Amino acid sequence: MPLTAPPARPRPWLAEPPPLVRGYRRTVPMPVRRAVIAVTGAGLRRAAMRGLGGASAVSGALRLRRARRRLLRAGLLGAPERIVIADRRGTRVATVAPAPTPLSARAENLRLVCEALDRAALDHFVVRCHSNLASAVGVRADQRDRVVAALAALCAREAGYVSQPARPRHPATPPRLGASATAWRRLKDAPVIRFTRYHAGDGRAGERLVLGPAHGCDIEFWEPSGEGGAPQLLAPRFNRTTASVPLVGAPVRAPGHLFTRLAPADGWRPGPLVRTRPEFLTRLPDEVRFPVDVVYTWVDGADPLWQRRRAAAAGEGYHAQAANAARYANRDELRYSLRSLYLYAPWVRHIYIVTDHQVPDWLALSHPGLTVVDHQDIFDDSGALPTFNSHAIETRLHHIDGLAEHFLYFNDDVFLGSPVTPQDFFLANGVSKFFPSRALIPLAPLDADDVPVSAAGKNNRALLESRFGATVTQKMKHTPHAVRRSVLTEIEREFPEEVRATMANRVRSPSDVSVPSSLHHYYAFLTGRAVPSSLRYDYFDLAQPAIRSRLARLLRSRHCQAFCLNDTVSSEHDLADQLAVLGPFLDAYFPVPSPLERAPSRQETRRSCPSPSLSR
Repeated sequence: MPLTAPPARPRPWLAEPPPLVRGYRRTVPMPVRRAVIAVTGAGLRRAAMRGLGGASAVSGALRLRRARRRLLRAGLLGAPERIVIADRRGTRVATVAPAPTPLSARAENLRLVCEALDRAALDHFVVRCHSNLASAVGVRADQRDRVVAALAALCAREAGYVSQPARPRHPATPPRLGASATAWRRLKDAPVIRFTRYHAGDGRAGERLVLGPAHGCDIEFWEPSGEGGAPQLLAPRFNRTTASVPLVGAPVRAPGHLFTRLAPADGWRPGPLVRTRPEFLTRLPDEVRFPVDVVYTWVDGADPLWQRRRAAAAGEGYHAQAANAARYANRDELRYSLRSLYLYAPWVRHIYIVTDHQVPDWLALSHPGLTVVDHQDIFDDSGALPTFNSHAIETRLHHIDGLAEHFLYFNDDVFLGSPVTPQDFFLANGVSKFFPSRALIPLAPLDADDVPVSAAGKNNRALLESRFGATVTQKMKHTPHAVRRSVLTEIEREFPEEVRATMANRVRSPSDVSVPSSLHHYYAFLTGRAVPSSLRYDYFDLAQPAIRSRLARLLRSRHCQAFCLNDTVSSEHDLADQLAVLGPFLDAYFPVPSPLERAPSRQETRRSCPSPSLSR
């Protein structure tokens, strides 16, 4: 999982608690801590926290200085692109890259290991392991000494680290510099050793993304065996295809994307050929081989031209949530949501952004993986435009020219928080997945006081009851929605009046249906084309007072596969305060620009100045 190195500017609400504070919380029992809180004032506690934080900062700076001197003496900081970073386990040497991603870090660690083994003339083969983040290379166990020597030399050249990856009932061991003989003594009997070169972003945005052992390369020691006929090499652990390969076999070359579900079959960066065995090229039944696109709906509510069109539209929305400014606010979420795709879903084939005569000024329109779609390109009734109803826009998404049969529908306030694969959203036979929420659609009849999501849910339920006799009660989580184009077409054909009426509503209406975010999932499920599933996900209401601490915890753990940063009730004054929270958080979580961002011109760079909300 990615780490974030300490930012260039202190941002106390984003930083994790100082080591001394973490130690206090870890060792002092909760009843004692509550007793301390009861007899001390908030001011005294804040002063103590500042003191502990200051002591921790001084201690951390001294630790970094000592580590830097030690690593310089060892010759591990000789290359200009190497830096020293710190995490909870200590200091590390990292190699700076312009735009590191989980996939690029994985590929680089695999390349380094394979080249080291080639240099030592050692037989090896890339294994189709269960991890999509880490790679694996098989070697002969009876050549262990030569393999270790080759890897030790690699670690000395590249400031590499070695560890034993996690296995059943055994956690992973801490990574240690592979240039040290002590590290190898600790691993002398390990059946699998992980090599890692830490990769770090350049930090020009003020934050530095660090990719560590999760993206390393595992060296598996396969044991020779002559039992049962022809001599074999036996795997030290399970993989996706075979428990053994012939002791002597002709190597083959294959595309690297076959060994991880993170990689696109033909994407932004096609991978190099890798050395493997034919047994690992078997086509497996759970492989998703069809293309998957992404569709965004996006609006910039601060655009004066859009505001004039909105003001001229008939009707103001039947409910406060339907007309609230927060619904149309642009906090630059789209930029960071696209960054999350670049980092964590590089297998996406093409991205479509559906807008109303609007294009973000930073968007790289020339990128071959991107298409901006105007509302007039997908609406067959120009009388329904302009529209300010997301439900109406959603009824037309399947009319996007060139859109794949399988796609993910994103709102711009939805982000990927860690690597995902196509299998997280679709089965290999084409069946889509959906993610029901514990939140319920009220069973009471449609009421004027229903919030828009509940009203649409009730309308969806009525259609499904009339068609299938099934009563749905659960809303959907605000995740990326896995959608099939053919199912949307069928829904439009099956319920033409309701879909056309929703399309004609320029603002949200109590008669709306919500097609790709809810009706699609239940309709596909009831016709055998979707299944309920789960995703590590969380929802963050930006209007809640505890939002800072919740976002800080998310940034530290990065445990979610997807998360939503939403708000439908705030005033315009609240929006400015939220930007002060949201800007630093998104900068820290997604510091690496995606290829979909246009590089600013020199003149734009000179004109730009730091936003006060981002420099707190």
